[in-house]
Amino acid sequence: MTLRGETFPRRTTPKKRLREADFVFDGRELRGLEQNPATGSRWAQLARSGHKVMQFPFAGQYVAKVVDGKVTLYGSKPRGQRPR
Repeated sequence: MTLRGETFPRRTTPKKRLREADFVFDGRELRGLEQNPATGSRWAQLARSGHKVMQFPFAGQYVAKVVDGKVTLYGSKPRGQRPR
């Protein structure tokens, strides 16, 4: 995996054989995890249809998702503006 011109080793998860890579981004240690196409989510549907989908878990929750190079950040709205 290459990010900002730096290459990071890629490996596979032991159980589901999904690709993953650890890297540092803006001072945070993150892990990029390939979307499991066997789940029922809309992201998995994209993965099954050939799109490249990765999730980025941090501190017990997903902070971002990338689909074909387009980044979606989660939790970027101030707390008072989040839908309930």
